[in-house]
Amino acid sequence: MQNELVRQTIELPGGEFRLLQPAYAAELPDDGAVEWAPIAPYWAVLWRSGVALARELGGEELGGRRVVELGCGLAAPSMVAARAGAVVLATDHDGEALELVTQNARANEVEVDTARVDWAEPAELIKRGPFDLVLAADVLYERASVSLLLRLLPQLAPEAWLADPGRPAAAAFLERARGCWSVETSEHGVVQIHRLRLP
Repeated sequence: MQNELVRQTIELPGGEFRLLQPAYAAELPDDGAVEWAPIAPYWAVLWRSGVALARELGGEELGGRRVVELGCGLAAPSMVAARAGAVVLATDHDGEALELVTQNARANEVEVDTARVDWAEPAELIKRGPFDLVLAADVLYERASVSLLLRLLPQLAPEAWLADPGRPAAAAFLERARGCWSVETSEHGVVQIHRLRLP
């Protein structure tokens, strides 16, 4: 990692987590009424969606469940799932993000495996399944992601939890997802967490 790192603390029901984050991204504001997309690499930001999903997982018992996080970035949800007993694979398209995930997992004394994944070429990820649960926080920046994610999710697990702060592509994703998934949504400030389940 070429960049200076700073330590962030996330308060969770099961105790706090500490995550190292690139300093340049830690200085970006993330307290407005809506989320926004920074110039900095997306993976380096500790998004409210990731924190909300981590907190949602904080009270869960995931012992032995196989969990995969898509577009993990700093992977706070993956860390919490691992602490709750899950066997976790954190995935991202950015290798630098995955290096930091490995470092943060070690610092928090949890085991998180990592893999570099392109949603357009998911064959290797699908081979590693099936999983019990897919996690994703703030991954619907672009409309093109909707079709890719809708194709990928049912090939990975029968259940998915997606945290989103109201990105434009999220509405299109949910409209199409309801054609084959049951969807339950809960509000967490600006973040909505959508729990999808296959019938």
